[in-house]
Amino acid sequence: MASRRPVAIVTGSSRGIGRGIAERLADAGHDVVVNYRSRSDEANEVVASIAARGGSAVAVRADVSDRRDRDTLVGASLASFGRIDVLVNNAGITSVGRRDVLEATDESWEQVFGTNLKGPFFLSQAAAVAMIDSIRRGTSTRGTIVNISSISSYAASTNRADYCMAKAAMGMMTRLFADRLAEFPIRVHEVCPGVIASDMTAPVREAYDRRIAEGLTPIRRWGTPEDVAKVVAVLVGDDFDFCTGQCFHVDGGFHIRRL
Repeated sequence: MASRRPVAIVTGSSRGIGRGIAERLADAGHDVVVNYRSRSDEANEVVASIAARGGSAVAVRADVSDRRDRDTLVGASLASFGRIDVLVNNAGITSVGRRDVLEATDESWEQVFGTNLKGPFFLSQAAAVAMIDSIRRGTSTRGTIVNISSISSYAASTNRADYCMAKAAMGMMTRLFADRLAEFPIRVHEVCPGVIASDMTAPVREAYDRRIAEGLTPIRRWGTPEDVAKVVAVLVGDDFDFCTGQCFHVDGGFHIRRL
């Protein structure tokens, strides 16, 4: 029997931005599928945190770059809750070794594009098919896909070329799915976080403390996972029903061109 509550899959949600999104959506009334690749203990902590707040969640291991794992993730979500209403493509990795563009490797390219672009594309495809089926059966009334991109989609970092290019392509992926799925109705959006305090940015914390203080962003503070989660929660609600295919910047104003 399908859950009476909307169901959200959040990839890469054992920590950082993904965890913030998972917990926020649970607070907003969603059952949540907490996806992780290797950190089972942390994923189970998120499930326990959601349960302690009165919500319902399950942890599902899946590497989004792997087709069989993607099938497992969608299948486990349907087996647990009977429907999928929301997919948040949050899982991502940075460039392996952060090599200069003149020294970039095939290995890093394959890993980054597999996780950051191929995985979200084909997971969106599979989730959309499940959403359409639920809508046609009357189990759900609509769906939402949110792609977590990055300011690196337009801000060049020559030591992370593959990461920047994969995130740039995610913008077109968002618009393609938004166009194709609007009729069902399934809305698709992109969220571009800026400098967010997380384990991924921990190695550059000191450098960005200084840059933020010097005015890197008009709003002079680090972003938090909760900043991103609040935007995602609004996008999957009812308030943006006439919007699709848009990019929402959560970056303290970094995207503003300034002189």
